[in-house]
Amino acid sequence: MTTELRRLRNYIGGEFKDAADGRTTEVVNPVTGEAYATAPLSGQADVDAAMAAAAAAFPGWRDTTPAERQKALLKIADAFEARADELVAAESENTGKPLGLTASEELPPMVDQIRFFAGAARLLEGRSAGEYMEGMTSIIRREPVGVCAQVAPWNYPMMMAVWKFAPAIAAGNTVVLKPSDTTPASTVLMAEIIDSILPKGVFNVICGDRETGKAMVEHDTPAMASITGSVRAGMQVAESASKDVKRVHLELGGKAPVVVFQDADIAKAVEDIAVAGYFNAGQDCTAATRVLVHESIHDEFVTALAKAASDTKTGQPDDEDVLYGPLNNPNQLKQVAGFIERLPAHAKVEAGGHQVGDKGYFYAPTVVSGLKQDDEIIQNEVFGPVITVQSFTDEAQALEYANGVEFALASSVWTKDHGRAMRMSKNLDFGCVWINTHIPLVAEMPHGGFKKSGYGKDLSAYGFEDYTRIKHVMTSLDG
Repeated sequence: MTTELRRLRNYIGGEFKDAADGRTTEVVNPVTGEAYATAPLSGQADVDAAMAAAAAAFPGWRDTTPAERQKALLKIADAFEARADELVAAESENTGKPLGLTASEELPPMVDQIRFFAGAARLLEGRSAGEYMEGMTSIIRREPVGVCAQVAPWNYPMMMAVWKFAPAIAAGNTVVLKPSDTTPASTVLMAEIIDSILPKGVFNVICGDRETGKAMVEHDTPAMASITGSVRAGMQVAESASKDVKRVHLELGGKAPVVVFQDADIAKAVEDIAVAGYFNAGQDCTAATRVLVHESIHDEFVTALAKAASDTKTGQPDDEDVLYGPLNNPNQLKQVAGFIERLPAHAKVEAGGHQVGDKGYFYAPTVVSGLKQDDEIIQNEVFGPVITVQSFTDEAQALEYANGVEFALASSVWTKDHGRAMRMSKNLDFGCVWINTHIPLVAEMPHGGFKKSGYGKDLSAYGFEDYTRIKHVMTSLDG
């Protein structure tokens, strides 16, 4: 007996629609490895329709007052909060995430972030109007950029969707948002909730694969393309967008160094790093998965971290003792396992290093020591529950190792020496530096990296301003 799959649909111009040519893809629950829904495999006709709807809605939304946009976003936040259980269930089915942790660690920040951008809509800043030339008054206008093509990833489908649409809509733009082809369910549910709040066409969702995203970025309607994803995807988006000089906002990969000095509180560092490294199965660009430890405490630290890994549990979403669920898809499981299989002879697996169970895409909490700076697993993003450990001799070498990768998103320093913490935070070439902690984010502070981690900021007033353009208006005082 075959179970009928749930049918997800695009949300275009205020209507839920199948792909124009009827094509679909299966959506798989990574806990079971079995399909539970179908989603549209949107093509050019669907992209055209979504862009047309967003373009038609833009003049009206652009001309709303900040107070009106704030009111709409606050309604969205309230509605998400009221239907939190549904959103959490959809996200867990999307990703296999633990239900309890998703409800406590993702839903509340997500709602708070929408409320932050609702307030930001009414606090656009600019230089003071004035007479910078005799007889002339200059003013600065901040305006929305227009239609925004946005592509969200599969590691945090709900929260990354919020990071995309909330600042864009708060600034007066309209949005065409594509969730990952493996995790569309919670984004489609968001569209159902938003449907009664925003004018038709302001917020549109189309499902599809890489070709769908490519068609969105290459479309001549959007003024801006925003993507959270891999470095390869970001490079392709930047190249495509360059053909008609679109604005580009990129949040790409990470390889966060976690620098632990000899005076750190080892017990606290191990406990916090294990959580920050294994949360969400390590599928986080800021995850604490590349640890650098002073040589004097290296062995003690590795032993303690291996114990913490062994005590960390992965499993079913309804198990309250589970820290993380499965990897998102079979390709990701293959990628993570491949890093371990290709480890050099000098590396040592201290814990984990294997798949868990024969159903779904679970991988054990893993610790690898004995690594060198140029090893593949140090230089490339694993994006899984694997923490590597290297040793360093002094502050200069710690900094050399930390900065010696192509990514530059996030980092952390663990020390009781204030001067050392300030020196390291100054010289670490990363968009965020945490001191004696790792991974907390707040709506008021920016998130974004340097180098191959991309450019542009999410969250904060800086993230909001990325969705605006600046216009200078000068008028003669002579009438």
